[in-house]
Parts: sequence; structure tokens; C-alpha cells
Amino acid sequence: MKTYLFHVCLILLISFLCSCSASKKVFDPNRKYTSAELNSDFDLFRNVLEESHPGLYWFTPKDSMDYYFESVKSHLSDSMTQRDFRSMLSYITSKIRCGHTSVRYSRKYSSYLDTAKLRIFPLSVKIWADTMVVVANLNRRDSLLRRGTIIKTIDGHSTPELIDTLFNYLSADGNAIVGKYQSLSNRGNFGAFYRNIFGLKDSLRVGFIDSAGQERQINIPVYDPSKDTSSRRPPPVHTSKPSREEIRYITLQASRNMQVDTTLRSAYMTVNTFSRGNQLKSFFRKSFRHITKLNIKYLIIDVRANGGGDASNSTMLTRYISDKKFKIADSLYATQRRSKYSRHIEMQPLYWVMMQFITRKRKDGKYHFGYLERHYYKPKKKDHFKGEVYILTGGNSFSATAIFAKKLKGQSNVTIIGEETGGGAYGNSAWMLPDVTLPNTGVRFTLPKFKLVMDKDLVKDARGVMPDIEVGPQVEAIRRGIDPKVEAIKKIIEKKNGF
Repeated sequence: MKTYLFHVCLILLISFLCSCSASKKVFDPNRKYTSAELNSDFDLFRNVLEESHPGLYWFTPKDSMDYYFESVKSHLSDSMTQRDFRSMLSYITSKIRCGHTSVRYSRKYSSYLDTAKLRIFPLSVKIWADTMVVVANLNRRDSLLRRGTIIKTIDGHSTPELIDTLFNYLSADGNAIVGKYQSLSNRGNFGAFYRNIFGLKDSLRVGFIDSAGQERQINIPVYDPSKDTSSRRPPPVHTSKPSREEIRYITLQASRNMQVDTTLRSAYMTVNTFSRGNQLKSFFRKSFRHITKLNIKYLIIDVRANGGGDASNSTMLTRYISDKKFKIADSLYATQRRSKYSRHIEMQPLYWVMMQFITRKRKDGKYHFGYLERHYYKPKKKDHFKGEVYILTGGNSFSATAIFAKKLKGQSNVTIIGEETGGGAYGNSAWMLPDVTLPNTGVRFTLPKFKLVMDKDLVKDARGVMPDIEVGPQVEAIRRGIDPKVEAIKKIIEKKNGF
């Protein structure tokens, strides 16, 4: 009897597991969503933005935003894939001109992209003004499109045409144009946007300037990872697996580090993030203690790759350098505490509770974060740096990093070198950044909860923090693999040291 029951249970268990396996659907990236599903998600997308986004009409008037919303909605009369739908929503978010408002694929689509061996646009490029230059080529046998090669056309589209078209799908703060160039230049981004907007065929017709200065054209294949056989890769080197402590050390060093040159009496501090979990406050304390001990005169702070993070970390770094007390915000407020669409907004109940404690409704109808509007931060007394500071900035210097640069710009011993920051000098829409998930397609978008104004006089121009000494990208520097911004600072310091 027991044996019989055992076999029955075993059969039932196997049947259950098989049915679960059969019912689990394989994700289909080419699935087309119906017009009804798309319109439902689109209406939710628009409603949430109109209800809760504090900067929806900051730079683009309501009648213009209404036009963009209606224009996109008119194209939802037929079915389309998630990729196409996401591109349409990205077109709208680009018009808001808020770098913190971005659209992403559903979690399932993102997981699919992590493992799928899709064909890839083969070139990584650096873009500025009307210029596109090859940085890397996945087709390793290609001897023509090498690092430093200027691209003029791709499949008949000129470089200016490509840039202008893709800009329509990029989120950026205000008119911070360098941030958009940098977004396209970040590894793989141009190729991903090109695929989404123009499609990706088996080969590309590329017009370029050859080594003799002549314009030529060549057909190049797209990169297919499935055909990149392991026989072309060097054999693996067997090394011992790093310990958890070693991995942690490497990760921290990648996020922030400092090197000292006692000959030039200089320190080079790289801060690639202000996010929590990187022991930044202890790093700053130890670094400035070391700088004081060695009597360092010149401090370079490289924040070109710093996309922001926790403003308390950027504020602490500012306090070691600033020669006067400062505020983060002239005004900081939300338009709503609660939402009719809370079930689609990540952690909305938690944000609601937090806002009950930190905000107060004022006569303007907004919910103000009064503490940060009133609070002044004082310079650090211990190990405060009084030497010369050079801050390296670029298009990836965003959010809290732009706040850091803005608070120090104009100080007599501070020089900002490089390019305009990607983050706005006037402020931003950010602080609390929950994801909103659209129920039918699963597409997600980021919803800033607060509008921060650092300098109301700069809102009209809506640019990033501008450098005191502009050093932009250079074709020859890319070709030779040198860093013109670092070279510029090095020459300044060598001259001051009499070298």
C-alpha cells in the first residue's frame, strides 16, 4: 500500500512540474502589443507625468507638451513591439528636457538582452558638434576603420543627420548639449539607438576619411557574437579566485581613488560616483588628512565619469574645499504627495510617508522641503584644503556632481577644466526617483518627485556648469590615446612649479 501511494505521489509530482514548465512562457521580444494595450499604457504614462512630474512644463510649455503627447498617441492605432513603443515614449521624455526622466525596457526584456547574442553595431564612437570619430571596432580584422577615424556617413545618413535624429530620443537636463553628445558616446549607446531608430541590417555602408585625408566608403558587417569563435581568443589564464575582500577593494578603488605626485606637490583624486555604499565619507576624511600631512598644493578632482548619487556625499566633498558657507537649494519642492496611480509607482506608500515628515505645503500649493531650502553647510575646519583646485568635468558629470561643481564655480582658488556638465547648473528634477511600471507592456520610466532650483537666474539658459577653461575632444588625441584635459592641467601645474 505504501509503495502504491509512493508511486502515485511521484507521478503527481512529475505531472505538476511538467505542467509548470509547459506553462512558463518563453519571452518573445518580437511580440506585438495590441492598439488597446498600447493606448492604455500610454494614457497611464501621460496621466502620471501630468499629475506628479514637478518639471513637466519647466522648459517646454504645456501646449507644446500636449502636442507631443497627441502626436505620439496618433501613431498607436496599430500594434507594435515593446522596442518601438519604448522609442515613442523616449521621444516624449526628451521633450521634457529632464535628464532624470528616462524610459527603460521591461524587466523581462532587459533580462532577455543580458543573455541574447544579438547582432551588434560594430563601432564605438565619440561624438561632438557635427563630428563622429571611431574609438573601437569590434571587427578586429578591419584595418581601415581604426581608432581616430572620422566617420562622415552611415548608410547614406550624414553625421549631422544621425545626431539630430537620435537627439530626439535622448533625455538631458535643459539645454545641456554636451550631456547629449556624451550619452551617444558612452560605450555601445550610439549603436543601440541606431538599431532602435534606423534598424540594423547585415552590413553597413560607412563613409569615412582615410589616412590620406580622402573621403571613401566601405561596406562593413555587423558584429555577430555567435560567429565570434573561441578559437580566436587567447586560452584562459588560470588564476586563483579573488577573495571577497579583494573584490570589495577593487570595486572601491574603481569608484574612488587618489594618487599623489610629491614632485609636483599635487594629488589626483578620481571620484566616479557619489552613490552610497562606496565608503566615500571615510575616503574623503583619509584623503584630505593625507593631503594636509604631505602639504599638497595642487588638487585635481576628476568627476567626468560621475553620474551623481547621494547629495550628502557631494556636499561633504564640497565642504573640504568651499571657502564660505553654502546652501544646496534655493527652492526644493514636490507638486504632489499622493497619487491616484500609486499601485504602478514603486514604493509610493513609503515616499508618501517620508514626504509627510520632510515637506510642508505652502501658499504656492507646492510641498516644500524646507530644511534644505534654509540650511547652510559650513566649510570643514579640520584638513580644509586651501591650495589650488582643478575640477575635471564633462557630459557624464550629472545630478549631484553638477551641484558640486556649481557650488565651487567662481571661487578664487578653484578652476573647472573640461566640458559643460551634463547636469543643469540651474538645478534639476530629481531627489526621489521611483520607477513607474506600465502594466501591459511592462515598460518602465523614472518619475522625479522634486524640483530643485539652485540658481533661478540660470533657468532661462538652462545649461550645465560651464568650464573656466574649455578643453574638448580632439581627433588627434583620440587617435593617439591621450587625455587632453589631464595634459592641460599637467602643463598648468608644471609651469607653476617652474618646470
